[in-house]
Amino acid sequence: MPADQLLSFLRSRLDDYLKDLAELSAMDCGTYDKAGVDAVGRIMGEKYAALGFAVERHDGGELGDSLVVRWQGGGTARLLLIGHLDTVYARGWPGEHPFTIEGELARGPGTADMKGGLLSGYYALEALKSEGFDHFAEIAFVLNSDEEIGSPSSRALIAREARGRDATLVLEPGRENGDIVSARKGLASFTLRVQGRAAHAGVEIHKGRNAVHELAHQIIELQALNGRIPGATLNVGVVQGGTRPNVVPAEASAQIDVRAFERAGLDAIIAAMRECTSSTIVPETTVTLEGGITNGPMERTAGTEWLLGLCREAAADAGFELHDAATGGGSDGNTTAGLGVPTLDGLGPVGGAAHSPREYLEIPSIVPRTAMLAGLIRRIAASKP
Repeated sequence: MPADQLLSFLRSRLDDYLKDLAELSAMDCGTYDKAGVDAVGRIMGEKYAALGFAVERHDGGELGDSLVVRWQGGGTARLLLIGHLDTVYARGWPGEHPFTIEGELARGPGTADMKGGLLSGYYALEALKSEGFDHFAEIAFVLNSDEEIGSPSSRALIAREARGRDATLVLEPGRENGDIVSARKGLASFTLRVQGRAAHAGVEIHKGRNAVHELAHQIIELQALNGRIPGATLNVGVVQGGTRPNVVPAEASAQIDVRAFERAGLDAIIAAMRECTSSTIVPETTVTLEGGITNGPMERTAGTEWLLGLCREAAADAGFELHDAATGGGSDGNTTAGLGVPTLDGLGPVGGAAHSPREYLEIPSIVPRTAMLAGLIRRIAASKP
């Protein structure tokens, strides 16, 4: 199907896309709402089954079930698409913030993050199937249930499906300026715990060992690491300590978010954290640092450059110029990139204000971005003998 015909086909499906978007946006499907997430999964599964694709359901336990959609072809390329079924919104939020169309914006919970991407994946594959495209061995699409909390029940599934793939395409929304994502920071999470000694603050303050006081010193030293290691950041985000104002606090703790664009930078800032926390200022207090890397970086590699070149060609065919960006937020693309699979992210339609009452998807971006995705899949497949 030539580029102009692909665009024409997708324009003819735009009204259906928007109806689907309205339906999905209206559904309660916060990560911990298993019934709601599974309901979204059923709708998407039925749509793919109607196209003739195989649909597998993977038990998410207390969380929603994840789906793997499989399409077998006659070629050699093995591709993986990833999108998530869940949102961050509490039950009742969609009813209080209903889907609306305001000019060129579709507003509603999950429109950008990421019902728009789920639907672009579906309509891109529908377009390719309608033209008889089969120059690939397999295209698999993981629709996971728990991305918004770090994919605890689906990460192993994603890793299993990613191994041996020629490319992974993650359908998170495009940046607000239209950029796709070529790199993401890796993430490490830590808890810093300080143990002191309790005492009466009025009668025997000298017998106490103030854990909060020591934690304050530790926080100042840790925050000072920012800027020392290129591309690495550290944030002390949650602090707890003490029981009552008249008691010298015996315990205190802090939760720490650490990120870096490269694994070397992540390792370096973690080593610096351990050095900072190896000694104390307040006598007879002890400090322990617990945690580690939860998501490796999605680094820009030669494989990324290869995919970017193909994606820019596909975007040009769809009528726009494409740029890429690195971002500090993590996604399931971190998992696949960490396995050495060339990965691009942010391939969904353009949207913004995710996780807020103002969340939106730009309607004019839907057709060209979906055409870009279909064209990219074609090019990846064509590049394999």
